[in-house]
Amino acid sequence: MLSIRNIVKQYAGHRALDDVSLEVESGKIFGLLGPNGAGKTSLIRIINQITAPDSGEVYFNGQKLDQSHINRIGYLPEERGLYKKMEIGEQMIYLARLKGLSRAEATAKLKFWFEKLGMETWWKKKIEELSKGMQQKAQFVATVLHEPELIILDEPFSGFDPVNAELIKDEILELNKKGATILFSTHRMESVEELCDAIALIHKSHKILDGRVKTIRNSYKNDTYLVEYTGDHLDFSGAQPFDLISDIPGENSSHTIKIKLNNTTANDVLQYLLPKTRINMLQEVIPSMNEIFIEKVNQIK
Repeated sequence: MLSIRNIVKQYAGHRALDDVSLEVESGKIFGLLGPNGAGKTSLIRIINQITAPDSGEVYFNGQKLDQSHINRIGYLPEERGLYKKMEIGEQMIYLARLKGLSRAEATAKLKFWFEKLGMETWWKKKIEELSKGMQQKAQFVATVLHEPELIILDEPFSGFDPVNAELIKDEILELNKKGATILFSTHRMESVEELCDAIALIHKSHKILDGRVKTIRNSYKNDTYLVEYTGDHLDFSGAQPFDLISDIPGENSSHTIKIKLNNTTANDVLQYLLPKTRINMLQEVIPSMNEIFIEKVNQIK
């Protein structure tokens, strides 16, 4: 769907993007991650043709990106851009017509979305009368109303309470299920693990990590396990086929230890522990995207 090749973007004395390349697969949800100031928004603006790269190219479905692709993209910016004094219904119709819909088409689609998201009474309201979360919901509708092939969401959950965040998450998944490709930038790592098929991590203008979420997480495994056992507290001061990282006494004779294998296997751990106690759980610890994010960013000072 989207091929970004060797993008460079310079602002005065600051290089926002330095030779950044990535591929967004059609029909997938792709997370664009990075600390504040990493270059994410600069890249999103280039994809939306708000600004142009100094060098490098962007391809949309195999074609070099140009103005003809604008109506096939929906963009939810982090800095919301609705007109505060304009009635929401008329504003949504106006924005939809800019994307090529007729007034009748826009009105029909708006009625569908307003009903779906509990916005039926909002038609005559003005944006300034709404809370931040309600404004965000209206902006989301404006983003997807013309049924774009590529939906770009910059911090889509900002301003939402947990209930509405879950509502919008479900809508993103449904749009993706219907065929839309989703590119979204977020600081919420739990959203990445719930939603994304693949990610790219940008830091200090460079791409420092990309790939499928499952593959990345598995690549950061380091033979660490959690073991829960029931019975008397075991003494781990002697020799055993693992290094003890932490020992957490629990309730009702239940204990949990975190261990790192020492050139051994999980089976070796079980063979060592089973004669001594009752094992309730042996689970490999796979680093979260949040842990990987922090590790990678801290590696580059």
